[in-house]
Amino acid sequence: MTSLVDRTLVKLAELIEQGRFEELESDTLEIKPVPADGGQWRERYKSVNAFLNTRGGILIFGVKEEGQGVRKRYAFTGYQEHVEPKLKELSGLFTNRTGHPLDLGDCFPPMELKAFFDGRLAVVYVDELAADRKYCFYQRKAYRRILTGDHTIKEAEIEAQEEFKEEALHARELKIVPGATLSDLDLDRLNEYIQQLNRTVRVETFKPNLDAALPFLERKIFTKERAVTTLGMLVCGKHPGDYLGFRSQVHGYVDSAQEIAQDKQDLCDNILPLMEGSLAYLLRNIQVGVSVVAGGSHRPQYPEEVLRETVNNALAHRDYAIDRQVIITIKPGEHFSIMNPGAFRRHLLIETTQEPILRRIIPEAKPRNPKLADVLRVFRKWEGKGIGMATLVNLCLQDKMGLPYYRFHQEEVGLFVCAGKLLDERMERLFTSFDAYLESKLKGLIPTENQKRVLAYLIKSEWANELMRHTILLTPDNNHYRELLVLEKTKLINRHPESPALYPIYNVDRELMKQDYLDELRALFGVFFDSLDLFSKDVLSVVYRFNHYSKSQAASAKQISLYLWARDGGNAVNEIKAFDTFYRKARYTFNKLEKAGFVVKKPASRGYLLNGNYRRDHLA
Repeated sequence: MTSLVDRTLVKLAELIEQGRFEELESDTLEIKPVPADGGQWRERYKSVNAFLNTRGGILIFGVKEEGQGVRKRYAFTGYQEHVEPKLKELSGLFTNRTGHPLDLGDCFPPMELKAFFDGRLAVVYVDELAADRKYCFYQRKAYRRILTGDHTIKEAEIEAQEEFKEEALHARELKIVPGATLSDLDLDRLNEYIQQLNRTVRVETFKPNLDAALPFLERKIFTKERAVTTLGMLVCGKHPGDYLGFRSQVHGYVDSAQEIAQDKQDLCDNILPLMEGSLAYLLRNIQVGVSVVAGGSHRPQYPEEVLRETVNNALAHRDYAIDRQVIITIKPGEHFSIMNPGAFRRHLLIETTQEPILRRIIPEAKPRNPKLADVLRVFRKWEGKGIGMATLVNLCLQDKMGLPYYRFHQEEVGLFVCAGKLLDERMERLFTSFDAYLESKLKGLIPTENQKRVLAYLIKSEWANELMRHTILLTPDNNHYRELLVLEKTKLINRHPESPALYPIYNVDRELMKQDYLDELRALFGVFFDSLDLFSKDVLSVVYRFNHYSKSQAASAKQISLYLWARDGGNAVNEIKAFDTFYRKARYTFNKLEKAGFVVKKPASRGYLLNGNYRRDHLA
């Protein structure tokens, strides 16, 4: 943060000298003049409260905005000594939900005065409250920071947070480790943590020995009355494997036909090296392609931020009461999975009882292990914004990976991160077969790429749900909210009748979800249809779809071959010989169906149409 402040002050000085304005404020930075009256102080207190309840932040006092439009600019007003008592009182201004005053001194690192032009500025640092201490209130209201504004937190969210705090009182990370004593902690690792705590401003002294560190260890709950907790052993234990067993281990496997020794690795260490080692294992073993940009640079099959956050979230959220290791499995070219001890909180799971059966997970920022999350946040290994799931969804919707999903087992949750793209060949060919139908729903407009991606996400989610796989709910907090509104208005997606009020879940227009047209084909061809083999019925179903829902109204043998190939998981680019065999089979089937009168050629095209006169011709 110090570098952020320095960069901001350099930029401010430049803008003031040039009489210009650029927006510098953000969700973690506010620039204001020293308040002149009680009303202005109350607005600043709201901002401090919002910083505490969100991601922390910095207030710079001594600069104001002047003018409007093109005349808007920053003006230096300076810091005034008489306001120092007001700033020092910040840590005692806030209360809990019942109005009881809170001592938040540990959330306010020492204020700094910075030389600026011919005067000074005040820089006030505000740390985020740990998850098990939120929310704090100012004048009976709790605020959160969204962009550059402070917004009241809704009562329903406050209630949910209070329930979470009750759970946090019994966090597994704070249990005593049997037999572990103060001497089983590593002083160097403890001081590494303190060094990270001091990266903004100095808030804690380095410890010369463990006895001198005891008050700090007790405050951070690394120890309880000199007994070491799971948290303490994870962060700075000398030999965590001896005391925590599988709870300090990650096992990695590569699921491939060619089993080699380096495919398997067992990691056992403190939490930070465990995260770094697990990420390194993934990077070593996933497939790497060559990018056409950046001079042919190497490109991992999965975005690195997905690998990092998936590992970090697994170790931050696992249930440390269960003596079982985290298991990473890599299936080259298909997916990697992380099997994590524990379970989701029940209120985060949505499973409908009415058709269609949907299985979704509500993204949540609250950590299972709040004190551990607080430590990891110091090391910049975890952020309290539900970023793990949000990253999975957003990168999927950017076509940088396939649909992620979860599988539940006894005392374990498996996350599967899939290779490839969301809007892959199968989805593109599906949308091509429905192009006339989609445009009619959109009032003559062609669906945008973002609309197709949201539709693809929801369609693939329903397919995954049928296989007992839970997918992540699309919520209004993500960047696709506008697409959801348009698709809902045009009835391409609909709110499920069991959709919760706060978290709408959508099912896709049933026409788009229809897998086959057996009933319609049987009505058209009668008993003759039942005598056909399964592949012929598949071909006729695709012809039916093109005839009724596409602009071309007909499909060639090549089009239908590519559609069925993509539907069944094939890739014509990488499996040319296999596709050629499949295509020959499709051509033979079309010839047979044409000869038998089930399909006819569309005049002046290579496309086929279903023969609407089939029954009349065959019963004549």
